[in-house]
Amino acid sequence: MNALISQLVNLFAAVMLILAFAMLSQRRVITLIHLFAMQGLAVVGATTVVAYVTHQHHLYYSALLTLVLKVFLIPFLLHRVIDRLNVKWDIETLFNIPTQMIVGIGLVIFAFNVSLPIARFSETISRGTLGIALACLLLSFLMMITRAKAVPQVVGFLAMENALFFAATSATYGMPMVVELGIALDVLVGILIMGVFMFQIREQFESLDIRHLEKLKED
Repeated sequence: MNALISQLVNLFAAVMLILAFAMLSQRRVITLIHLFAMQGLAVVGATTVVAYVTHQHHLYYSALLTLVLKVFLIPFLLHRVIDRLNVKWDIETLFNIPTQMIVGIGLVIFAFNVSLPIARFSETISRGTLGIALACLLLSFLMMITRAKAVPQVVGFLAMENALFFAATSATYGMPMVVELGIALDVLVGILIMGVFMFQIREQFESLDIRHLEKLKED
């Protein structure tokens, strides 16, 4: 039974990693938001499985909170933002997609090598997913620093939070509920601030390209 549950958690982890690569290679902002919602759904599935096996009831609440925020509310808010801003362009990257994918593969190898000694000391059923969680974190960070537009960078930041939450579930069976509620509130407030921030950029420069902010340093 434990072996079957462990394989199920590993399946959700593999889906998260595939979606992280899909987000890294994505050029359409709307599709990127959909992929983020799917990644949130994978986090919900993995958290629910771990909660069922370990009888950690607070993880059910964490899964429900993630479902509401990451799968429904935040993607809805992001869709509203891009509709209001009339965003029709593809995602601009600082490097071409093949180069990013090669760097991403290198980050995955690095993540597994770093996490392997740590995973050996873990006694959780999902200890094998720690490397995948770290890889997803690094891939999300790579997506943030290689995007020129504000919206994909916001999605990259949110994907990093997904990876951190999944790593906490994998390594320690989740954080205390009060911590998770605090993080969820911070993420939601951050989204609202980012929305205002993007509206201000668009109003000032008629574009969401963050490279226009360099003009402020010159003034």
